[in-house]
Amino acid sequence: MRLLVLGTGTMAKNQVTNFLAIKGVKVVGAVDTDPARLAEFADHFDIEKRFHTLEEAIAWGEFDAATNVTPDRIHHATSLALISAGKHVFCEKPLAENYAEALEMTEAAEAAGVINMVNLTYRNVAPLQRAREMVLAGELGTVRHVEASYLQSWLVSRAWGDWRTESRWLWRLSTGHGSNGVLGDVGIHILDFAAYGAATDIDHVFARLKTFNKAPGGQIGEYLLDANDSFTMSVDFANGALGVIHATRWATGHLNELKLRIYGEKGSLEVIHRLDGSELRGCFGEDIETATWRDINVPAVPTNYQRFAEAVRTGKQDDPTFRHAANLQKVIDLAIVSEKERRELNLLEASEQDSPAEKRIPPLTVVV
Repeated sequence: MRLLVLGTGTMAKNQVTNFLAIKGVKVVGAVDTDPARLAEFADHFDIEKRFHTLEEAIAWGEFDAATNVTPDRIHHATSLALISAGKHVFCEKPLAENYAEALEMTEAAEAAGVINMVNLTYRNVAPLQRAREMVLAGELGTVRHVEASYLQSWLVSRAWGDWRTESRWLWRLSTGHGSNGVLGDVGIHILDFAAYGAATDIDHVFARLKTFNKAPGGQIGEYLLDANDSFTMSVDFANGALGVIHATRWATGHLNELKLRIYGEKGSLEVIHRLDGSELRGCFGEDIETATWRDINVPAVPTNYQRFAEAVRTGKQDDPTFRHAANLQKVIDLAIVSEKERRELNLLEASEQDSPAEKRIPPLTVVV
């Protein structure tokens, strides 16, 4: 697979490192509007072809697929251009700023017959994959309750850099620069983590979002810091289970931790993923009486990068697809509406009689 990299920031470096470890993958070109960043990136990975616009790269055309690692707001137009050129697309999450744009990208990719995947990176967590298998196999019985959290100390530590002094981070805190805050950035991960792991769809949502003051006047330079920093969400799942999902960037002491607990009639599972590793624990059988939890060994699973490369090689679509990511985007969009209107929303019945914001969102069928 001849791969083009669109956007050469921090995440692009992580992606290319993973792609280059796959046999048969060659990174043949890179695109960035920042000449200095492009040069540093291309020199580091020994990439010959360098472009300052996507149009130049498409005109050159000697690549099979592209990974879109641009800021959220740029995903829509650039992915559509790549799809129109007949290129397979691996896009960073979230797929777009809203469901309407994400659906347009989805339908374009499906009509063009190109491989389309979204980098929901925590699909790479082997314990999550094993938990889903166990749920689908009926080992927990009927799932009754789900709780999931994404705790990150991004705003209170300097592990990733300092947003107070490094302007490259500030777009993530500003709706005017294309950010849906923690809900859009890490919320999409924990929503996928919960629904995918529990193997059931989200069909009702009631959300609360909170933005905390982070600078005098709530602004740094041109950036109005108005994107949400924390959210809590109560959800109903399609199988009747109740769920609680929350995420924050203010979790002092938690660099980056995802946790999922799935409670069923026959047993329960807990998935924990941190920067230093992940684990799966279960409570089944006689252990239920003593509330004893035991570790479950899990083999490694193919990464998103490996599965995308294989999908391009074989022509067989793999998950997570644009359509799945678009459906997650609808949950996010309606969570924002839920906060504004302080009411529960049914994702399966959003219609023309709903609020103006909801009218832009066609009915959802979540595929997990």
